[in-house]
Amino acid sequence: MAAVEVNVSELTFEMTKKLKFYLSKLVEHKGSDLHVKTGTTIRGRINGEIVSFSKEALGYQDGLTLAKELLRSRFPELVEKKNIDFTFKLNDEYRFRVNMFFQVDGVSAVFRTIPMVLPTIESLHLPAILNTLCDLPRGLILVTGPTGSGKTTTLASMINRINKTQKKHIITIEDPVEFIYKDESCVVNQRAIGQDAISFSDALRAALREDPDVILVGEMRDLETIETAMHAAETGHLVLSTLHTVDAKETVGRIIGMFPGSEQNRIKMSLASVLQGIVAQRLVKTVDNGRTAAVEILVKNARIEALILEGREGEIPDALKEGKDVYKTQTFDQALLGLYAEDRISREAAIQTSTSRNDLTMALDFYDADKSQKETRKDEARVSIKELQEIDKDILSLKK
Repeated sequence: MAAVEVNVSELTFEMTKKLKFYLSKLVEHKGSDLHVKTGTTIRGRINGEIVSFSKEALGYQDGLTLAKELLRSRFPELVEKKNIDFTFKLNDEYRFRVNMFFQVDGVSAVFRTIPMVLPTIESLHLPAILNTLCDLPRGLILVTGPTGSGKTTTLASMINRINKTQKKHIITIEDPVEFIYKDESCVVNQRAIGQDAISFSDALRAALREDPDVILVGEMRDLETIETAMHAAETGHLVLSTLHTVDAKETVGRIIGMFPGSEQNRIKMSLASVLQGIVAQRLVKTVDNGRTAAVEILVKNARIEALILEGREGEIPDALKEGKDVYKTQTFDQALLGLYAEDRISREAAIQTSTSRNDLTMALDFYDADKSQKETRKDEARVSIKELQEIDKDILSLKK
């Protein structure tokens, strides 16, 4: 396919109108993603499951037309690179992060929902310790989890708090820019890879010359970005970023393991020094058929620092579990138990999402037994009070 320029005057934007209808439908049903694929029907992801939104399949030419309408002058870039990232604004309340690409039947695209209203730590029901992490003057904070686990939303709530409560300069480096921040107490500069910057590592190096206090790096994809981010944290900046790792233990191991063996001792020392926190999350189905984040929290302390230095990251889960009361750390299983105790998730959902099914099952059994015992005591207390009231009545009647 030749990389030809798009003549905008020849476009009717009828496909864009249809797209907006399906995106509005996705928002109405509180969905997270819209899947547009040539050769099949339009589908959306609602509460974690893919459901059909249309009966008619998207034709080959319609798919190309939609791509031209959305990309316009950037259409040749899609033809050349075979995939492209951009954002699409539906209205004043919702934007979408879009990845458009070619597949065997033609053009496909996935639209990820991004609310225009910025989330807060409280509205996401995230642990309050995140407020403390936001207030740190320097260091490295990582938000981790699989694709679609809400990492970007969590980071947005943290940047939102900093923007409202501190007087600083925030630079975000993203691919693409998702949540939009207006200057409140802070000055906020947002840079999109491709549009405003060449790469994460290049933009991060440049950021160090731009008088930043807080730097958000959308993703630490390579060694150069990781090392530059750690250097930025070492030189007095608060750096927030993401990794596709499942928990705190794997996050530490992944960073160290990405470097050659000859450099790993140096990286352990650097990481132990700059790492202030890890927020690892998984989405769990709630009892009302929604989804909520179960969050593992690592907060830097002397024990965590020693475990990183000595290469004993396998002991990190024990340190998190034992530090819950003092440092407000917690493992995934402790987070799941808490959500179950609040009646927000079912026993089955907790066990399905757990790190150690056997350990969590035992903890749930203990919690249920303790809860049942407390309810029995309450019932017995109510019976005793009723009996005393009956005795009082009998005594009063005898006095008469």
